[in-house]
Amino acid sequence: MSSNLRNWLKVRFLTGFFVTVPAIATSWLLYVFWDAIDDFFSPGYQHIFGRRIPGLGFLTAVVLILFIGTIATNVVGRRIIARIERLFIHVPIFRSIYPSVKQLLQSFSPEKRNSFKSVVLAEHPRKGEFVFGFVTAEVLVDAVETTRQMVTVFVPTNNLYLGDVIMLPRDDVIATGLTVEEGIRIILSAGTATPSHLPRQRASSAARPAVSPAPNQLTQRE
Repeated sequence: MSSNLRNWLKVRFLTGFFVTVPAIATSWLLYVFWDAIDDFFSPGYQHIFGRRIPGLGFLTAVVLILFIGTIATNVVGRRIIARIERLFIHVPIFRSIYPSVKQLLQSFSPEKRNSFKSVVLAEHPRKGEFVFGFVTAEVLVDAVETTRQMVTVFVPTNNLYLGDVIMLPRDDVIATGLTVEEGIRIILSAGTATPSHLPRQRASSAARPAVSPAPNQLTQRE
């Protein structure tokens, strides 16, 4: 087999592999999720109808979530859910897990989609090393003689769900010009989706006069 043919086959196979495997893995995870929820509700319907009806358990879960969401969007429903949560919070194991899980999920919910305000580069964990982070809040810190404007930055250390929360002076973080979605893509791709130049220029800012980059803005070399 000639080297040209071997290289041609190698390139096509690897391209097909990296296109096919993510699609198969995603489909499999969705199937496992769907099947697990369906199995949870199916025994009740199997007892009623005498046989399992595929998909009916999953449909029940969707309707139940929609019903709870409808209740939680009005004032009375929120009060009821808050009282239930206060009861559960007294359960020893539940109270140590539930608040963290709830806060994590709420940070990605539609109601709090702006929890990540912007994507920045922060000097962490030591001088000279920069990491991608998400600005989550701006804080005014009253010092003895002055007031410092700080920002809290979430730095993912385990995919996107666990990480460090650091507080830095606002002037010490470097704006990247990336959207939150682009920042998430960089984290989940282990950095392979990082653009070759930062800060990213936006089409909306094309009409503005050019601004010379600050000394601490970084350019990634390929």
